[in-house]
Amino acid sequence: MPLALLALAIGAFGIGTTEFVIMGLLPEVAGDFGVSIPTAGLLVTGYALGVVIGAPLMTVLGTKIPRKRMLMLLMGLFIAGNLLSAVAPSFSVMLIGRVVASLAHGAFFGIGSVVAAELVAPSKKAGAIAMMFTGLTVANVIGVPLGTLVGQHVGWRVTFAVVAALGVVGLAGIAKLVPELPKPEGVHLRHELAAFKNTQVLLAMAMTVLGFGGVFAAITYIAPMMTHVAGFADGSVTWLLVLFGLGMVGGNLIGGKFADRALMPMLYVSLGALALVLALFTLTAHNEIAAAVTITLIGALGFATVPPLQKRVLDQAHGAPTLASAVNIGAFNLGNALSAWLGGMVIAAGFGYTSPNWVGAALAASALLLAFLSAALERRDTTSSAVATGGMPAGQRTPVHH
Repeated sequence: MPLALLALAIGAFGIGTTEFVIMGLLPEVAGDFGVSIPTAGLLVTGYALGVVIGAPLMTVLGTKIPRKRMLMLLMGLFIAGNLLSAVAPSFSVMLIGRVVASLAHGAFFGIGSVVAAELVAPSKKAGAIAMMFTGLTVANVIGVPLGTLVGQHVGWRVTFAVVAALGVVGLAGIAKLVPELPKPEGVHLRHELAAFKNTQVLLAMAMTVLGFGGVFAAITYIAPMMTHVAGFADGSVTWLLVLFGLGMVGGNLIGGKFADRALMPMLYVSLGALALVLALFTLTAHNEIAAAVTITLIGALGFATVPPLQKRVLDQAHGAPTLASAVNIGAFNLGNALSAWLGGMVIAAGFGYTSPNWVGAALAASALLLAFLSAALERRDTTSSAVATGGMPAGQRTPVHH
């Protein structure tokens, strides 16, 4: 794997840290600005929505810019947003900082996925994408717990200043290590938009929303679920999230490895197992050891879907993959926002703190059904194409008269 992937992974590490660290620092931020916890939660929602909007917007703006330069510009935007958050004099200014940082997120992973795939042989594309996403998963093991610790003991502003510094390291790495890749000839915005007419691209994105949404339905409410149901102390939530992050790292690497060998079977196994484990979490959440194991499995199975889904979009949007790749990153965040909202609704309806797990299981099972549908349509199209090009057995062919 080329060193350029390390530079992309460092950028991904910084982005992953800033996205998730805010969840552990909401009480400190709310206290400093004198707002309620639900109001401070807008910093999470605002970021997710910024990713959904920013992914296509920044990618469209970058269609006329070489990919390396665009990646550097996106890291610059990320640095600026985190610095603004670090020095924000008011809650509204911090919210703006969060949105500015989030605008870089989707396009960075979207363009980065395309660049990562171009740096290696065709048989290693999913593995290269997984290598870049390793930065995002490792952020949940190291960056988020450390950032939370720093924020709680030294001040949350220091956390965001450190994240901005990580962005500077990522920017320098991209400048030095990522090669100047030629801009694809003849690829214009209309070509990029045409990918969205492809049913397979839309199905892959729907799988992304539902599959990864299943993970976030459970993980968003992990703190009340583990303290009120499993009986963990408040301080244990940090190391439970580390276990979740370790699962993500392992699942991401396994997903990347097997997606290069058998992409659709990898999706069947990971989505099916994820739905099953999320359903079982309603039972295992009542036991500390079983809950810890289940959380690790949710991280592993959830992120095992990421490289194959991202590669599926790249494969199906061939010729103009950049915008589709970036929008698919937005789809992950749309899934996060949707599932967190649905999970909150079932808790508010009085079904208890474990009820979001059923929501997650239903979402993952729906993604599995879409995977089967996608494969069935692909087989039908392949058969139709073979018939149209005379690929039927000789005895069944219609004679061609000239």
